[in-house]
Amino acid sequence: MIIILDFGSQYTHLIARRIREMNVFSEVLPYNADIAEILKKEPSGIILSGGPASVMSKSAPTCDDYIFKLGIPILGVCYGMQLIAKMFGGEVVKGSLREYGKSKLFIDKKDIFFDKTPKNFNVWMSHSDRIKTLPKGFTKIARSENINCAAFANIENKIYGVQFHPEVVHTEFGKNLLNNFVLKICKAKRDWDLKSFVEEQIEEIRKKVGNSNVICGVSGGVDSSIAAVIIHKAIGKKLVAIFVDNGLLRKEEGERVKHVFQKEFKMNMRFVDAKDIFLKELESVVDPEKKRKIIGRVFIEVFEKEAKKIKNVKFLAQGTLYPDVIESLPVKGPSATIKSHHNVGGLPEKMKLSLIEPLRYLFKDEVRIIGHKLNVPDELVNRQPFPGPGLAIRIMGEINEERLNILKEADWILIDEMKKSGYYYKVWQSFAILIPVMGDERTYESVIAVRIVESLDGMTADFTKMPYDLLQKISTRIVNEVKGVNRVVYDITSKPPATIEWE
Repeated sequence: MIIILDFGSQYTHLIARRIREMNVFSEVLPYNADIAEILKKEPSGIILSGGPASVMSKSAPTCDDYIFKLGIPILGVCYGMQLIAKMFGGEVVKGSLREYGKSKLFIDKKDIFFDKTPKNFNVWMSHSDRIKTLPKGFTKIARSENINCAAFANIENKIYGVQFHPEVVHTEFGKNLLNNFVLKICKAKRDWDLKSFVEEQIEEIRKKVGNSNVICGVSGGVDSSIAAVIIHKAIGKKLVAIFVDNGLLRKEEGERVKHVFQKEFKMNMRFVDAKDIFLKELESVVDPEKKRKIIGRVFIEVFEKEAKKIKNVKFLAQGTLYPDVIESLPVKGPSATIKSHHNVGGLPEKMKLSLIEPLRYLFKDEVRIIGHKLNVPDELVNRQPFPGPGLAIRIMGEINEERLNILKEADWILIDEMKKSGYYYKVWQSFAILIPVMGDERTYESVIAVRIVESLDGMTADFTKMPYDLLQKISTRIVNEVKGVNRVVYDITSKPPATIEWE
């Protein structure tokens, strides 16, 4: 396996995902992870991620320098490179200009790290500091248009550093570089296999649960559904799936969820209609993080009340994914909590149940692959990601039944046209956002923003260059068919700098 020490970069999990694509397991740990924990995992190599801090700051995050005595290859990316330089006695200085975005890389010294790459190619930069003096034993192996040292290496000790981000799609040949490091320098074994992973999970769950019952909250989303399918294969009727309708789902989604689980999976299910409870709690709330916390709290209360009716329950199952875990925890370091996740934290402690999370170390596209292997219907496996708090975070400002109905109808039209055109299954996500506009003397109607993005794993995303005639059709239908909307706009922002969801 390869360990990635996280120094707070928004791209950290993208590094992990790129390595998984090589059939090599990768895991993200906090930058200050105990050396004992690292040794226990027996990594083939370690990658130090980028981060927002400056190594020249007194409070600059650093890792245990013992990792450099393990005799395994190490790669520093951006901040990670500067940290290596500093720890080995090099000089890092503040650059005269911040370098962000596309830059040309020129290879000065051919090395196995640059195997199967041209002499120069475009890379993605994001830094302000730069390395002025190399540490002893290190050699410059590449430069960019703006900095003299864009990559270095201590070839004898297999320690490398790059000032750019090889993990992002904007870096040409970035996958080649990571492949070279992981497979040729670290000599990691390509033994990460999803089919074997599922079989192991089923066997582990069966042994862990024994004669107890397991409860699982399902929403009809890909993650909770496939987690439930895996657990159901392991323990059958001992799994009780609970569906809480919070009123924040898409139009007719509750009925579709019932149909899928009852007809397709034959699961032991309980359905709870809690729409009125959620709407009452969300009344007058406009802050997005407060919305998330309220929805999470009320879900726990409703879920717990229903769960108490079930006997012999000792386990709670969740469809938690690896990005959820990384983004929701401060990992003892500089990674900010970008947003709280509906399926991470809180519930097990309150209910005194042990957790079962079969997807905890998987990315979304890996989950989809597993879904196909388990013969889960395509409609569910290929369903676009939907946030745990639902439409609550797609309504800017206050939530009420009228606004919910406006957004549900607009979103229904968008999805209908996307499916008719074939674009629904070509993109990562397509959804509508309600922007209420308040007027004084004049009465203004609401605006619907349409967000359609392409992505491999949700870590980065580009807005989709949709055909104008299809956008026009979507806009015309929404304005004509949805009462209370008189304008439709299209979001052409990528991630980064924006997030996929608006809130």
